[in-house]
Amino acid sequence: MVNQQINPDGQKSFGLNGWKHSAAVRWVLLLLFVLLFYLSLAPHLLPKTYDIEMGKVSERDIEAPMQIKDEKATLQAQEEAAERVEPIYSIVAVRGDTLLEQIFARMEQINQDDQVTTENKVSIYQNEIPQLYVDYVDQFVRNNTGNDTYNDTLLEEMAKTVKAQAYRIPEETYYKLPQLSADQIEEMRQVGLNIVRKLMSDSLREAETARTKVAELVNSSSLSERKTREIVQELARFAIMPNKFSDKEATNEARVAAKENTPQVIIKQGDIVVKKGQIVSKELYDRLSSFGLLQSKKAYWPQLGLLLLSLLFLLVIYNYLEKAASLNADTNTRYNNSQLVMLFLIYLINILAMQIVHLTQTEAMPYVGYLAPTAMGAMLIVLLLDVQLAVVSSFIFAITGSIIFNLDTNQIFDFNYGFLTSVVSFASIFAIHRASQRSTILKAGIMASLFGSASVLALMLIGDVPGKSEMIMTIGFVFAGGLLTAILVIGLMPFFEITFNILSALKLVELSSPNHPLLRKLLTETPGTYHHSVMVGNLSEAAAEAIGANGLLCRVGSFYHDIGKTKRPSYFIENQTNIENPHDQIDPKLSKSIIIAHARDGVEMLRAHKLPKPIRDIAEQHHGTTFLKYFYHKAWKQAEEAGIEPDFTEDDFRYPGPKAQSKEAAIVGIADCVEAAVRSLRSPTMEQVESMIQKIIKGRLDDGQFNECDLTLKELEQIAQTLKETVIGIFHSRIEYPDDVKQKERLA
Repeated sequence: MVNQQINPDGQKSFGLNGWKHSAAVRWVLLLLFVLLFYLSLAPHLLPKTYDIEMGKVSERDIEAPMQIKDEKATLQAQEEAAERVEPIYSIVAVRGDTLLEQIFARMEQINQDDQVTTENKVSIYQNEIPQLYVDYVDQFVRNNTGNDTYNDTLLEEMAKTVKAQAYRIPEETYYKLPQLSADQIEEMRQVGLNIVRKLMSDSLREAETARTKVAELVNSSSLSERKTREIVQELARFAIMPNKFSDKEATNEARVAAKENTPQVIIKQGDIVVKKGQIVSKELYDRLSSFGLLQSKKAYWPQLGLLLLSLLFLLVIYNYLEKAASLNADTNTRYNNSQLVMLFLIYLINILAMQIVHLTQTEAMPYVGYLAPTAMGAMLIVLLLDVQLAVVSSFIFAITGSIIFNLDTNQIFDFNYGFLTSVVSFASIFAIHRASQRSTILKAGIMASLFGSASVLALMLIGDVPGKSEMIMTIGFVFAGGLLTAILVIGLMPFFEITFNILSALKLVELSSPNHPLLRKLLTETPGTYHHSVMVGNLSEAAAEAIGANGLLCRVGSFYHDIGKTKRPSYFIENQTNIENPHDQIDPKLSKSIIIAHARDGVEMLRAHKLPKPIRDIAEQHHGTTFLKYFYHKAWKQAEEAGIEPDFTEDDFRYPGPKAQSKEAAIVGIADCVEAAVRSLRSPTMEQVESMIQKIIKGRLDDGQFNECDLTLKELEQIAQTLKETVIGIFHSRIEYPDDVKQKERLA
């Protein structure tokens, strides 16, 4: 429903009423909503594109519209980082002394065999010693394949390198080996093993480096014979092999790690990608294309997507506006174009406030976005339009906020800001939807601050817990955002109330204060009229609420409806205490003019004090064009007694109107008449009250006083029933119940 804070019967509340119900104007306003959503979200969702030709000079500086990941530059940086990784060499524990031990053992075996000739022994040595080298390497590879010590690639590289660097023993050495005795072999073994162990204790990529040192070590050994020194020197060189090899697998892993550890090349928002006057080379053109900065057919798809998103937002709003009456059974009021303009302005102000705060948001201080008064729109809609519409709008504000404050280019929405906007909006709605004082707005702002701070704290604790200072700053901005929301709403409320001539509940409560100059004047100068106005306010408020009209407007309008009587208070019966009725001494036509003038005088006084038009309308319309029957008959009787033909008609003794244009004005008129009639009864009974109310309503209905407002017969029946119940409640001590009447009749 349209919130009853809105000026009822909007058709008559503003000038130039035609545009308020024009279908063309309505569609223009709906189009403005689409443009608002599209233009406000485009900078955050659509990259700016340029019409650039390859090989031409750029006519402008082209800046990155948002933070962009430069994939090509990142890939190049990763390759450079991988190239800077030196090949990794790993130590493999091959034992040359073990090979040398096998050779000496074989020599002992062969030389002790007398059945083998010297020539055969030489041949055996020529064949077996080189083969022992190959077999030792192959056996080492087999023994270590499949375990965690060495990877297969390293073992393969080891075998290849060791075999390639194998030492070739001179042929003459083989002829010397059969001549060695067991003692000589044992002496050579100890020296040879010590030399090989010593030289291979260092890491060797090239075996030849260590082999050059063998002669010196042999010469300084305990061997005294020249032959044994020459033989052990050759065998030691043969047993020495490299033990440090290129580890391709480890190198590849290191290069992969270097690539992974290379930071992403980021082009920050606002960085110049192409300078003005720079020739757009193919490489630069491809770079712009990869950034999505070139106009192409693909660039229109994001635009279409954003347009669909904007239309979806509009569809949500439009669907609610169209279904508003069915969602609320107590009213059939539809939103007119004036209210749609107001709704558009609220959306515009709220989204504009988000955009302004976003300008101060940076990657270093993303939490500045929490300062945005995102609940401002929801609070204004509650106060000026409708609670349900505020709830619907809160979802739209939450989505737009999650887009506007999102700093991560890899995602469209930032859940944190969307969640916060939802929480503070709902907290504000529930805190303010029954606001009767402006201080309630501040309380709602504090509620938004508290609930917003709690929601952000919960999200921080669930996710990565930030530092203490960052947490304090974040919660501080959220709390300040709630207070800023309340301040802006308090400041904007008068603008909307004045611009759209709206009587919000807050404004009505302020006008109902007895300290208002006009009500003080009414109370001090016309206490009878003041008491009458208060009674009328009670009756009309109850009747209005019974049919879904604006009860608060009826009450406040009743307080002011007879303010014009303060100009001539003694001419109205409620103020004639202990004085004669001045109408008894003046012409009925003058009396009629004085009585009728109070409506016009009241409107002028209300206008002078700048009271809203709905209050003035009630003062002007509560009598409509009703007939002053008493003064008409008095004038007719005087003319008859004077024997002259009356120069007047019934129309001359009617109020000038206009007739009631709204339900509220009609209800105040009925309540005004009922209160005066009941007060005139000395000992009213329930039957008299009911009959009198029915008679007053029927009389006004027959007189056409409700022809220009949309009261239905069913609503008039509800009004009559409510007035009867309220009158009985107010005048309880004066009204005689049927049992009391029968008791008096029996006593009589």
